[in-house]
Amino acid sequence: MNLPWHLYFMAGIYIVAGIMHFLRSRMYMRIMPRYLPAHKALVYLSGIAEIILGAALLFETWRNKAVYGIIFMLTVFLLVHFYMLSSEKAAAGIPRWVLILRIPLQFFLMWWAWQYLQY
Repeated sequence: MNLPWHLYFMAGIYIVAGIMHFLRSRMYMRIMPRYLPAHKALVYLSGIAEIILGAALLFETWRNKAVYGIIFMLTVFLLVHFYMLSSEKAAAGIPRWVLILRIPLQFFLMWWAWQYLQY
């Protein structure tokens, strides 16, 4: 595979983030919106999704599906980001300015993934 370093970097970000769902699952469960069921299962499923989508970026036959999957996943994760802005308890000790900056970061990550369609 002779891919640009930034594609490997993106894949690595999602793979590491997915692994963190298993290593720090309690942290992720703390930020889950109350209205969502089965927090632990959702944390693990989202971790698995991040690992699979990150790895799929590295294979030409799966890349476009991975890009669409990442964009969908990041869109769903916006629910968590907005929930964390709803109260001090939901913020889990993260400063409000960081929580606010995470929202445009999500859109940047979506745009970045979009750049790899048909790559």
